[in-house]
Amino acid sequence: MTRPSPSDRPPGPGRLRDAWVALAGLSAVFLFEMLDNSVLNVALPTIARDLDVPTTALQWVSGVYSVTFGGLMLLFGSMADRFGRRRCMLVGLVLLAVVSVLTVFVTDVDQLIAIRAAMGIAAAMTTPGSMALAFRLFDTEDLRVRALTVISTAGLVGLAVGPTIGGFVLAVAPWQVLVVANAPIAAVAFVGIRAGIARDHVDDLHRAPVDVVGAALGTATITGVLLTPTLFVDALPAWSTWGAAALTALAAVGFVMRERTARHPLLELRTLARPRVASGLAYKAAAGLAVAGLSYLVTLQLQFAWGWPPALAAVGTLPQVVVLLASGRFVGPLVRRIGLDRAAWWSSGAIVAGLAVFTMCSRIGYPFVLVALVLVAAGMRVIGAVAGTAVLQGLPADRTSTGAALVDTASEIATAVGIAATGTVLAAVVGGSIATTDWTQSHLDSFATALTAAGAVVTALAAMLVVVGATRARVGTSTSTHAGTSTTTASTTQESSRV
Repeated sequence: MTRPSPSDRPPGPGRLRDAWVALAGLSAVFLFEMLDNSVLNVALPTIARDLDVPTTALQWVSGVYSVTFGGLMLLFGSMADRFGRRRCMLVGLVLLAVVSVLTVFVTDVDQLIAIRAAMGIAAAMTTPGSMALAFRLFDTEDLRVRALTVISTAGLVGLAVGPTIGGFVLAVAPWQVLVVANAPIAAVAFVGIRAGIARDHVDDLHRAPVDVVGAALGTATITGVLLTPTLFVDALPAWSTWGAAALTALAAVGFVMRERTARHPLLELRTLARPRVASGLAYKAAAGLAVAGLSYLVTLQLQFAWGWPPALAAVGTLPQVVVLLASGRFVGPLVRRIGLDRAAWWSSGAIVAGLAVFTMCSRIGYPFVLVALVLVAAGMRVIGAVAGTAVLQGLPADRTSTGAALVDTASEIATAVGIAATGTVLAAVVGGSIATTDWTQSHLDSFATALTAAGAVVTALAAMLVVVGATRARVGTSTSTHAGTSTTTASTTQESSRV
């Protein structure tokens, strides 16, 4: 028997509602990713009291999840492309459910940190697959963008309501309930993906062996990139911070050399030069950098510079959440109207404009902070769908999970860079600790200057990434046009010769 060719396979669903079971499962995966940390952060003081956790260990309760998640996404994305995206996701969901339930038996912080590390591994196995499977589920660009919008909306709902849910739960139940709640979410995702998504076709899998050495070097590089900025911001001894930076640089060099010479590389570096891939990653990185930097700066502006209480500060950032949730229905029509590349350019431009408004005008008053939040949120909402679509369209069919992992990794690294950049500028300009400083007028002035400087740095970095994205997208458009013209000319020549 011969294998069916891709053209012999049944077409994908013609409407989103025809794939609602699969979309429910994929949305549950993204809900877990966004809900998990936002809920747990509310419980950190309670966890510290219950387990008698020192400050240095408490930060690892949430930090170890981000490190394992960010560090292993590329590896598991590559494995999913080889052994099956659906299979990898189902295994990760089982792992997530099991370790979530084990939280009930935690008696000290080391056990909790180990469980959080395992949950990061489960997230690395499942999150890139949600984008890859949603992309592969449909055949048209419009449905793919709409599907990714639906999935990201579920995650944004979790991000928005997470702190509120966490607060209510802690009022009536122990903190362990917040982690154990991941188990039923994983169960919903498991059922939806198993029932709604067919197994990967053998022709769509990448059959080369896994590059173990490249995986180790890549994981070390990404982990170092995520950890090193935190060490600099925390002002640890110079030998430890610069030593970590040096080891990260060595791992990065080793990874590049390995991938250029390996027979079956974990990541074919030339794929990063593909116009659609490069532009999508640059746009996604700009969005991650902007959101992380702006969220951090706005929080400090409202609470420290203006003296708003935490509850009022939360209300002050609410417009951003409203825009993120309400604008999802407009993403698909916008892309259909102006095209994928133009939608990415306009939305990333809105992100940079929002950062610029905050940098130049936030001292004047809250209305300008509001404008900045709305612009960045609107831009992020569109980029979240179109950047991933652009990257996956620019890759072969057997690299979609790797592409999705690249998108998430770019966002994670950019987030770490955004927080590190703002934190470094604040530490350099403002003397002492901002949490304990006696806020004299002099300190207020230096703090305001630091916020402006940090905003300018983040704006400049985001603008550079947007320029890279736009440049690469323009190259891709020119190449496609040239290829189309060449094909048309060749076809015309052939017809003339026949005549």
